[in-house]
Amino acid sequence: MEAVAKLNNYPTSPRKMRLLVDLIRGMEVEKALAVLEHNPKHPAVPLRKLVLSAINNWKQKNEGGDETSLVVKTVMVDGGRVIKRMRPAPQGRGYRVRKRSNHVTLVVDTKASKN
Repeated sequence: MEAVAKLNNYPTSPRKMRLLVDLIRGMEVEKALAVLEHNPKHPAVPLRKLVLSAINNWKQKNEGGDETSLVVKTVMVDGGRVIKRMRPAPQGRGYRVRKRSNHVTLVVDTKASKN
């Protein structure tokens, strides 16, 4: 029985978030939490919270289940909304600044049903 957790419109670029997500994809949940706790990148904090949320969602679906066998099954990072701003540039021009955000979808499952 798998459980899903989502993080929507987190204000960092999808490319930066994918660097972290690639580290934890397919890992055991306890090991993934340890990796994220000691990672210096700023999106590591909300990604760790997302893993904890997925674990709690799994616990609510599976009363009395063993959470030590949980694995991060799939993680997807998609682009979110882009906020467009103007930055002053020389000679009266303006440069476009695109402030990107992302959506993260995380699925945890037990090792036995991973097949």
